[in-house]
Amino acid sequence: MSSVYRKTEKGQLEIETRANRLVPRLRTALIMVDGKRNDEDLRKLIQNDADAALQSLLDEGYVEVISVTPAKPPPPPPPPPTAAAEAAQAAAAGQRALDDVRRKAVRMLTELVGPMGEAVAIKMEKAHNWEELRHSLAIGQEILRNTRGAAVAKDFGDKFLPPGT
Repeated sequence: MSSVYRKTEKGQLEIETRANRLVPRLRTALIMVDGKRNDEDLRKLIQNDADAALQSLLDEGYVEVISVTPAKPPPPPPPPPTAAAEAAQAAAAGQRALDDVRRKAVRMLTELVGPMGEAVAIKMEKAHNWEELRHSLAIGQEILRNTRGAAVAKDFGDKFLPPGT
């Protein structure tokens, strides 16, 4: 719970006259009490043992509590993901996988055949979905078969093409 304090007549008189000669730590705390700040705000302003200082001022009649507010309840847990959110997450994961396969396939094709595979590599880089990429990968595999042999083409296909393609 959070409490808001204000100075009593005794507290205001002490600020004006120093009649009771409060120790500096308590006087400083008393000055901070303004009827607007709650105890959490006052703790930040009063350096040393703020709770003890406020309690002392309260016990000696220099301040009084004018309002108490209940502690804020913890925030509600986030709602469970909706079907749309799950679909968006799946789409993002699918896009990352597509990007990863595309990048690795372009690199391998370029390393193995150089400029001869440039046109297909460009098509791979422009592929927006798996179907477009699959078509370009099949062409790349055929180029590898014709230039580097069946074993290299098979290795490329095993890495990047789904079985049966």
